[in-house]
Amino acid sequence: MKVLLSGNEAVARGGYEFGVSVAAGYPGTPSTEILENIVHFSEIYCQWSPNEKVALETGIGASLAGARTLVTMKHVGLNVAADPFMTLAYTGVNAGLVIVCADDPGMHSSQNEQDNRFYAKFAQVPLLEPSDSQEAKDLVGFGLEISEKYDTPVLLRLTTRISHSKSLTEVKDQRIVSSIGPFAKDPKKYVMIPAHSRKRHVLMKTRTKSLRALSESTDWNRCEMNDKKIGIICGSIAYQYAKEVLPEASYLKLGMSHPLPHKLITDFARHVEKLYVLEELTPFIEDQVKAMGISVEGRSMLPDTGELTPDIVAQAFLHESAPKGYHPGVELPPRPPVMCPGCPHRGLFYTLSRKKIRAMGDIGCYTLSVLPPLQAMDTCICMGASIGTAHGFNKASQGSDVPPVVGVIGDSTFLHSGLTGLLDVAYNQGNSTIIILDNRTTAMTGFQHHPGTGLTLQGKETRAVDLKALAESFGISRVHEVDPYDLKQLSQVIDREVKASEPSLIISRRPCVLLERKKRKTKPVQRQVAVDLCTGCKACLKLGCPAISFLAEDKAVIDPLMCNGCPVCEQVCKAGAIQSVAI
Repeated sequence: MKVLLSGNEAVARGGYEFGVSVAAGYPGTPSTEILENIVHFSEIYCQWSPNEKVALETGIGASLAGARTLVTMKHVGLNVAADPFMTLAYTGVNAGLVIVCADDPGMHSSQNEQDNRFYAKFAQVPLLEPSDSQEAKDLVGFGLEISEKYDTPVLLRLTTRISHSKSLTEVKDQRIVSSIGPFAKDPKKYVMIPAHSRKRHVLMKTRTKSLRALSESTDWNRCEMNDKKIGIICGSIAYQYAKEVLPEASYLKLGMSHPLPHKLITDFARHVEKLYVLEELTPFIEDQVKAMGISVEGRSMLPDTGELTPDIVAQAFLHESAPKGYHPGVELPPRPPVMCPGCPHRGLFYTLSRKKIRAMGDIGCYTLSVLPPLQAMDTCICMGASIGTAHGFNKASQGSDVPPVVGVIGDSTFLHSGLTGLLDVAYNQGNSTIIILDNRTTAMTGFQHHPGTGLTLQGKETRAVDLKALAESFGISRVHEVDPYDLKQLSQVIDREVKASEPSLIISRRPCVLLERKKRKTKPVQRQVAVDLCTGCKACLKLGCPAISFLAEDKAVIDPLMCNGCPVCEQVCKAGAIQSVAI
């Protein structure tokens, strides 16, 4: 039976069909939906882990116990998991272990667009790259097979377009059951002291030779010979774009792109007049082909940032635009990203902005506070970096006349990688004020649970972390919970804590407004503008709430369809023109 599946849905289906028993990950676009679909298969235990490192370590344990395992993350998540990942390449596995890593060319929802193909080369593990949903499903099975046969973790690399595009996929009801036995004690294989690691490293090199031979013979790397004037080496979504623009060209289509099949590439190059490599981001394949002494073009014809499109491919090869599909004849207006109407983070960042406080920020919905009109965030590096950045800034600025600095981090991000930063502040006698934006969910990626919500991915009730008690256990005595809808209280607490000579933690606690809206059984109040009282001062616009706009006669208006009823704008309006109404 064939069904329409996204790449993420297909990976989940592959996990079911090919006997995965354990799946773990941390939500991150574009990979999130893999586990959100796996949870529907009762045969698979699945979990959100606090971060990607923990997810991979959980996967390693499951593999050693004899369970076929998937571990999922976005590309920057592999940075977090790199420590166990690199050593796992030495130890190998017991049951098959596939790490599904989704890159984000074009940075649709990421702080960088790193090319994680280099991680496979770096760690000397096989790299698989599907070009559609059918391949995404089937490569899960192939990855588990070679993981067990060659005693190696396998990296299955998706990209945003593969993860989120849908294509027809053949699904089967039967499920393969792994015959791998339980864990057998073998310290020389699994205990990586230097004496053991040196021997395992030699075995890795031997394994790479065997995997290269597999790469030469597997059907996942295949030649499609057509017009021999142009030969294109490609894989992943680049293959689809190339086939759309240049259907008559010859192709070496790579589904297993590390180790590269040198002999297959050499033979293919010999049979075409002009050889090209088409790939997104860094010239991973092209540079290796050039190192083989083969003349090839690719990156010089293409942009060196962003994702490919059929139009870019057509411009590069044909110097013309790709054929256009249906177009409605009108251009959609631009829609800049904004925090939702009623977002509990808005009041906090409005307050920080008004006080000219420098905010060392983090990864989450609240990163949007960097945009006008709030413009309240000063840095954003990676998950959890806000706390360490604030601590370092404050240490370096002691005795200087600089504005106050705070670290701002979401609840899920804090539990992902902020714990050690807060511990560092306490241990090294800092005086930083850290603000946790506790909206009771992982909102940016679609409301996933985390250790602070009290529910697991599978919907089971569990222990919820007490952030206040946790901070106090680190030795932080100044811990305050505030309601971000109460601007007066918020202002007073921030003023007091940034002047403190010891570290402090402010927990800004209010559930995400979209979660609250789902739970409502009765209609809440809303805000509306009494036009006769509005002075047109535009103070309310400084909140950046998309529900608020101005009429032609320079009076504020609140869209009743967008307003979620929060009281922040009412507190900002000094004229008393914004009032609550029951609906």
